[in-house]
Amino acid sequence: MQIKFGTDGWRGVIAREFTFDNVSLVAQATMDYLHEQGLADRGLVIGYDRRFLSRDFAERVAEIAAGNGIRVWLTDGYAPTPAVSWAVHERKAGGGVMITASHNPSQYNGFKVKEAFGGSARPSTTKVLEEMVARNQQQSRAVLGIPFAEALREGKVELIQAADGYCKQLASYVDLELIRKAAIPVVVDPMYGAGTGFLPQLLAGAVEIHNIENPAFGGQPPEPTEEHLTELAALVRSGSYRLGLALDGDADRIGAVDETGEFFSSHRIFTVLLRHLYERKGLRGGVVKTVSTTRMVDLLCAKFGLELHETPIGFKHICELMLEHDILMGGEESGGLGVKGHIPERDGILMGLLLLEAMAMSGKGVRQLLDETMDEIGHFYYQRLDLPIELAAKERLIAKLQGGGITTIAARPVATENFKDGFKYIFAGGDWLLIRPSGTEPVLRLYSEAQEPTSVTELLAAGREIAGI
Repeated sequence: MQIKFGTDGWRGVIAREFTFDNVSLVAQATMDYLHEQGLADRGLVIGYDRRFLSRDFAERVAEIAAGNGIRVWLTDGYAPTPAVSWAVHERKAGGGVMITASHNPSQYNGFKVKEAFGGSARPSTTKVLEEMVARNQQQSRAVLGIPFAEALREGKVELIQAADGYCKQLASYVDLELIRKAAIPVVVDPMYGAGTGFLPQLLAGAVEIHNIENPAFGGQPPEPTEEHLTELAALVRSGSYRLGLALDGDADRIGAVDETGEFFSSHRIFTVLLRHLYERKGLRGGVVKTVSTTRMVDLLCAKFGLELHETPIGFKHICELMLEHDILMGGEESGGLGVKGHIPERDGILMGLLLLEAMAMSGKGVRQLLDETMDEIGHFYYQRLDLPIELAAKERLIAKLQGGGITTIAARPVATENFKDGFKYIFAGGDWLLIRPSGTEPVLRLYSEAQEPTSVTELLAAGREIAGI
């Protein structure tokens, strides 16, 4: 089969695409890449999440790394993706592999590659890896490996605690003592994932739900979106907590519930934290956002005089800019946010701590902080729809939109177009609609942001009409 890397790694259904044979092919190509780049002698960090067979897949990657003469540091238990990325940075390793399908449903697993800088593999790197997998298949390249027990016994694989160095880094980035003194009642939903236990470890008194081992994730995808956080929202609405924090399956993405019990989207988190970093922590630098991310970031950048960059969807594009420029913060609509002075990587746990730090420093709830900002720059509403679409219909839609000619949507003239990733139509006043067919799934995604909730509804309905769904 053809191995294709998506926005962050290669993913597939366990026992269908994501098999030990296919994982072995990708692992061998990864080791070949490390050798070709002169990185093999720096070793490889391998981590895994709490999904079905993740430990077994991680051990198979370790066997292949050892068989290729590459030293392995394997986490001795499940670990968040940002902790594995930090271990790559901290140990100056040649790279890392994280076995996880992130926020995907439980039947999926995945293979994320981390580069030596401690962040997601860049598009240029994943392109080379895809080519190497295909070349190895064509040439019947042998997969080299050493049995795991033997590699462990001979010291070719070393088990490590990824949490220790990572938690030390988090403690140096935020003022944990100030947060502890503020005694903010917080409840955390790690969604049965790899972020379980980390926030309570750093903040005694933080309450955690959905923290047992459950590879089925309670019957829903471990994605911190509004429809999946009803229990967290109910707990905050009960009056016992002032903030709810949620992490996805590998803890590199964040969702939240504000002090009113309302879902607090990544757009809102990005807005509140950008202001916190600039005004309270005194940090400076450019800002990166993906094409589907809120206009509030644009307006804050204009207010503060910060340079704004926009990229296609996928944190790997943000990561590239964080490596090339002085970037204060980068973020995407799906909850992946990264900051200056850390690693060029999404980190849901750190973002949760920064929200608590913003509350502790200001004495205000996150909704209050957001409302104060929106009173200055305008109020915005946002919604995304994920709709099933057949391949043929998707191809027809892409051809139609590429042909141009759409000048009016929902009786509103299109002011400008942005086809950087998908088809984004922007209207006078800044409201917008993005029509984005997925490149890897039979899914059509519609995004809209407007200054009135009724406008969002109208634009999304118009998007469905254009798509014929």
